[in-house]
Amino acid sequence: MSADPRRWWALVVLAGAQFMVIMDTSIIGVALPDMQHALGFSPGGLQWVFNAYVVAFGGLLLLGGRLSDLLGARRVFAIGWLALIAGSVVAAAANGPALEVTGRAVQGVGAALIAPAAMTLLMVLFAGQPSELPKALAFYGAAAPAGGTAGVFLGGVITEWLSWPYVFIIYIPIGLLSLLMTPALLPAVPGRKAGLDLAGAVAVTGGLALAVYAIVQAPQRGWGTSTTILQLAGAVVLLAAFVLIQRLVRRPLMPLSVWRTPNLAGANVAMTLLGAAWIPMWYFLNLYLQQVLGYGAFPSGAALVPMTALMMILMVGVTGRLIARFGTKPLIVTGLVVLAGGLGVLSTVRAHGTFLADVLPGSLISAVGMALVFIPATMAAIGAVPPEQGGLASGIVNTTYQIGSAVGLAVMTAIATSKGASHLGDPHSLTNGFQAAFIGAGVVALAGAILGLISLRIPRSAPTPDPETVNV
Repeated sequence: MSADPRRWWALVVLAGAQFMVIMDTSIIGVALPDMQHALGFSPGGLQWVFNAYVVAFGGLLLLGGRLSDLLGARRVFAIGWLALIAGSVVAAAANGPALEVTGRAVQGVGAALIAPAAMTLLMVLFAGQPSELPKALAFYGAAAPAGGTAGVFLGGVITEWLSWPYVFIIYIPIGLLSLLMTPALLPAVPGRKAGLDLAGAVAVTGGLALAVYAIVQAPQRGWGTSTTILQLAGAVVLLAAFVLIQRLVRRPLMPLSVWRTPNLAGANVAMTLLGAAWIPMWYFLNLYLQQVLGYGAFPSGAALVPMTALMMILMVGVTGRLIARFGTKPLIVTGLVVLAGGLGVLSTVRAHGTFLADVLPGSLISAVGMALVFIPATMAAIGAVPPEQGGLASGIVNTTYQIGSAVGLAVMTAIATSKGASHLGDPHSLTNGFQAAFIGAGVVALAGAILGLISLRIPRSAPTPDPETVNV
């Protein structure tokens, strides 16, 4: 297959989309107090500025991946940007809580279409270039954690020097530019003429959305309340119905045979637990910087730049060569162990600590762990599926990461709160809560390493530096 001469410029567009999609989960954090004052959110309702996006994003990712396969990845990518732009306009212009939450949900729908379509397009662009694929995936993969950290930094800058609506307005010109570049740089991937499994789509989307909704609400409502239990039970029933539907219909949304792909299940378990460990680490580290060390919005974002820079350097310049040398399984297992070690270091933060002693060492070790896991797990999840199922596999791996992130953050928030993280103004209680969250996230990372060691396969022959081995 001849290489597309536009592929590296196209990769910039795709990685930029991934950067923006993930940044949208974090850029609103610093702006929330101003939004609460301006729009009249209740303390309990304010969380839905974040949760509405996550519920729509996590709940619709699998459907977005399937639509990418059926309608064509470039078309779905463009539709996703239109939805994200529309949601940004609504969120920026909102004059009350209901309209703000609606805009955020529409943004989440757009993100759920963009993310799997972008991965499919990347695989098409570099499918015939095995020596370049690891570097392309590394560059694309680095955009996700970079977007999460950049959101904190940019949110602080925008909120401090402009105003909160601009955290949404920023998406409008970037989205329009992406739409302009889409037909010029991205390949026209034809869709497959097949019926859409509407019953399966409703069941899986409803099940995932209900599960995420129940989990993010549980720390406030209580895990043992009848409402939480009924919602989680409803999610289980819907997801079980989805599996049954996939067995019965002729053209299922997610052919169950895809799970016979080597390492797909194991890689998704690793991605789930990676999200469940990494996102709480990032979240509580930011709270520690602001609520305990007293950093403002701008310094707090700047304090996370070394961690992000190290991740990007490792992902782009090192991870691909390590995959070619050792294969994916050793990196996934080792990376999760390293991440657990970094979280262990962070669990020693002090109430009167410093950035250099309490934040920088643990954050850099955690960044090494993230860099070792993210790209190999992504490649293990999607590298062996046939091209016509690329969007599906991408939707699955994005879904597991987002669901893991939501579950992990909800659980670690409950743990941190029980240990004192809700006592604002009390550095010792806050620190105790954050320490507990770091320990919990470290246990999750270690569990991921153990499960990866058990479930992931290795090639029968020893790995060699040959680039052809990167998809094992």
